[in-house]
Amino acid sequence: MTAVENPGEELLGRVFLCRVIEPGDEVGGRWVREFGVGEVVRRLKEGAPGLPGVSEVRWGGLVARARRAAPERDLAVAAEAGARFVVPGAAEWPGQLDDLGDARPIGLWVRGRPSLRMWALRSVAVVGARACTEYGTHVAATLAGGLAERGWVVVSGGAYGIDGAAHRGALAARGATVAVLACGVDRPYPRGHAALIGRIAEQGLVVGELPPGDHPTPSRFILRNRVIAALTRGTVVVEAACRSGSLATARAAGRLGRFTMGVPGPVTSALSAGVHELLRSEATLVTDAAEVVELVGDMGELAPARRGPVLPRDLLEPAARAVLAALPGHRAAGVEEIALGTPTTRDEAIAKLYELRALGYVERHGDGWKLTRQAVMSVRSGHRPC
Repeated sequence: MTAVENPGEELLGRVFLCRVIEPGDEVGGRWVREFGVGEVVRRLKEGAPGLPGVSEVRWGGLVARARRAAPERDLAVAAEAGARFVVPGAAEWPGQLDDLGDARPIGLWVRGRPSLRMWALRSVAVVGARACTEYGTHVAATLAGGLAERGWVVVSGGAYGIDGAAHRGALAARGATVAVLACGVDRPYPRGHAALIGRIAEQGLVVGELPPGDHPTPSRFILRNRVIAALTRGTVVVEAACRSGSLATARAAGRLGRFTMGVPGPVTSALSAGVHELLRSEATLVTDAAEVVELVGDMGELAPARRGPVLPRDLLEPAARAVLAALPGHRAAGVEEIALGTPTTRDEAIAKLYELRALGYVERHGDGWKLTRQAVMSVRSGHRPC
């Protein structure tokens, strides 16, 4: 039977508590841990004496919210939207969320066919500013696409800016992506991303703590970020101002022992100032998907070494390079002058000059030697001489 047909007391109780207790409420999480779901639900329904840790006024507000809770209805609405409710201890529950302690979600609403637990095992968060630049959009989409091509799940918040670019980059690479919302999974926010979030639900997963129909608030966005941080192996911030909420995701990842990474931007850009401050403290600088995977991946998944282009003169023997470097740029020079500028003898300098002549680097002018025009151009542009 499905969860809606026979949900069980534990699941129904957690759906009930999702309507009453705000996401990330550590006091409520402690109640669940110490007293159990059933006892917390009973006291809230009966309006019994308050549980420890809250004032009478706060307890009264929770009891009032409990009177409006209807878990069976929430499950039915979620089912109509193609969503399910996943609770701690279930086969699909990602165990890494337990690292949040009493701030662990009471449960998660999930839209999409894949298993959240399996996808979270190999996932990376890509987050950043809503009001991003073209540079940020390009970097986020390219980074997400590269991660998706390497078999990594890209997790973000479904918002405008960097979040949306990350989701689109993963989808364009026909990869996996997860949107963690700060509202009900049946009510996509922002509305301008309704089509994108719908596509994510079809190709990936849409996840949220709040029950169907609930709307986002500023505090819920911040609290949502802890789920993104805990769910993934690491968090990459692409663009973020000094007060950006995406920095909270990275710092939460750091507190949880996850990798925190940042992509640098122009030093003149206020939208990269927060990332740069993060890089000066606890984050690691990354520039592409390979460098991200080197941190969060398995042993041996190393990014390629970064080297400049190999020029033809780099392939010369040290003695020949020394002779070539000793030639003046715009006039001919005698063998004695050339030999004095190198750690070699006159005879060896002559031998190397003839080697360089055969390779097209130098030409003889009477008793002197001069760089060829092609050799001068290759020094300036890095091209092989003709």
